[in-house]
Amino acid sequence: MLQVDNLTKVYGTQKALDGVSFSVQAAQVAGLLGPNGAGKSTLMKIVCGYLAPTSGTAFVCGLDVREHSLETRAMIGYLPEHNPLYLDMYVREYLDFVGKIHMPAEKVARCREEVIARTGLGAEACKKIKALSKGYRQRVGLAQALIHDPAVLILDEPTSGLDPNQLEEIRSLIREIGRQKTVVLSTHIMQEAEAVCDRVLLLDKGRIAADAPTKELMRGLHGQVLVEVEFRNGVPEECLSALEGVREVRRLSGCKYEVASAAGVDLRPALFRLAVDRGWEILTLQREERSLESVFHQLTDRKGED
Repeated sequence: MLQVDNLTKVYGTQKALDGVSFSVQAAQVAGLLGPNGAGKSTLMKIVCGYLAPTSGTAFVCGLDVREHSLETRAMIGYLPEHNPLYLDMYVREYLDFVGKIHMPAEKVARCREEVIARTGLGAEACKKIKALSKGYRQRVGLAQALIHDPAVLILDEPTSGLDPNQLEEIRSLIREIGRQKTVVLSTHIMQEAEAVCDRVLLLDKGRIAADAPTKELMRGLHGQVLVEVEFRNGVPEECLSALEGVREVRRLSGCKYEVASAAGVDLRPALFRLAVDRGWEILTLQREERSLESVFHQLTDRKGED
């Protein structure tokens, strides 16, 4: 449903996108992750037809977004990061306005009521948008993106600034939409990507650094399995590195170490035997469940940067 082919965008001497290629199928939610300045917003704007690429292109339902700009825009629903609502309009009034851009006037009322019901806006539909909470404003943004029943939905930070209850409601809605449509979701919230996305596209410095199903990526970077071990006293790292199957040893803090092995290799028995042979006292020994956040940091090498 969405295919990006060798997309490049250059601003002066800065290359915002550098040969990006991927595809997202129907009934799939793809998370677009990456540090600030990685090129996420540029990529989404090109796909939506708001920016022209320097080279390469994107295809929506098989149509080139450059050659068939109007047709492909009609197939896309877009919610920008800064939800551009007309605050003095009533909810229904605003959705009527957006609907008439996309479809004949006689179809608007039916489609409007359908998206109001789908996004849970029924109780708020008679209010002005400026009277709504941030969560309900986001629902209005989703409703305007959905009103013309697009094949592809592009969401840029759709849950930014929401409280925990609103977060879960919007995430549930996105998961529901993703059962039928192609959804690309840009987010800085790793837990959101874990909870909502079937697949992760990690963008770094304008290039795809990872493209894999979310669960597969979380199971281990490049097939790695991690074990965290803490000793009573410090031990020589070279002894840990010498164990069969060890790929990398990293000292976390004090006498605590992270030991990485190949996929399918459990180092805990070998570490226990080594400790017994050397007379080392183990305080903790556990296999670590890798979070998407840890994969993000390792692939982008930006500790502490959002």
